Amino acid sequence: MHKKPLTGFDIHNTLFSGQSFRWNHIDRSNKFTYGIIEHDLLLIEHKKNSGYTLVTTNKTVGGKNIDDFVQHYFSLDTDVDALFPREFKARFPEIWTLIQPYLGVKILRQDAFETLITFMCAQGLGMQVIRKQVTYLAREFGKKHTVIMNNKPFIYYSFPSPESLAAANPESLGLCTNNNCIRANNIITAARSIVSGRLDLEALKDPHMPLEHIRKTLCALLGIGPKIADCIILFGLHRFSAFPIDTHVRQYLAVWFSVGDVLQSLTQKHYLFLQEQAAGLLNPELAGFAGHILFHCWRKKVKQLYSY
Repeated sequence: MHKKPLTGFDIHNTLFSGQSFRWNHIDRSNKFTYGIIEHDLLLIEHKKNSGYTLVTTNKTVGGKNIDDFVQHYFSLDTDVDALFPREFKARFPEIWTLIQPYLGVKILRQDAFETLITFMCAQGLGMQVIRKQVTYLAREFGKKHTVIMNNKPFIYYSFPSPESLAAANPESLGLCTNNNCIRANNIITAARSIVSGRLDLEALKDPHMPLEHIRKTLCALLGIGPKIADCIILFGLHRFSAFPIDTHVRQYLAVWFSVGDVLQSLTQKHYLFLQEQAAGLLNPELAGFAGHILFHCWRKKVKQLYSY
């Protein structure tokens, strides 16, 4: 076993802030949280006196040594002080005070294909339902692994490969999408686009590629609109300037910053307008990162939503 202390950021609110659906508690004690990166099982142990520790069975995770993996995956290389402009505190002192407990939330740099599929599953559903769907999807179409923990077998599943989902039966996959057959077919189509090479997610990671082009490429897939595309860009392609807009984001933009109207129809023009306004309030290059902190604070502090 290999161990790495996790310090300097908020582990729980990072993992359970609506950006990933593959981290789960092993039991109700919340002492151990587990996630799967490629084929590797990761455990995060929580001890009240010593904080959080990452435990792995391999020296490397996702092709990186543990130190480099933690630095990259949890975006520890991003300057927290750069997330909000210097004048933000003076302009919005009440909001600045409200978000203080959440400034330790990080963006997880996740696998692009996994992010694509999980956010296609996520449309219009609560986080608990999404988490169950994604877990079922991995169990039905991913690779099974067994490790021994405390002298007992622990079973987990890798996320399905593009080839596995491309060959899936729509009816079987529909059981993993809350019986939404249209969504199941869209996922199969997206997986086939990856397998055929029509969609190259690695190429879309090019930091010089305009966001508009990436969004247009993703939105060409059935079942992906601007919001889902921006979630994929932010969490899966690691472009922190991407700013997804959902109901909660529209609400906090209107209530906290007097931007937009939550009753106005979210047309493509209005969506882009809200993004432009948000970029003016935040650091444009990190608007999505900062926006996720605002999103999580709004859900927890204002809407009192604690499900994950």
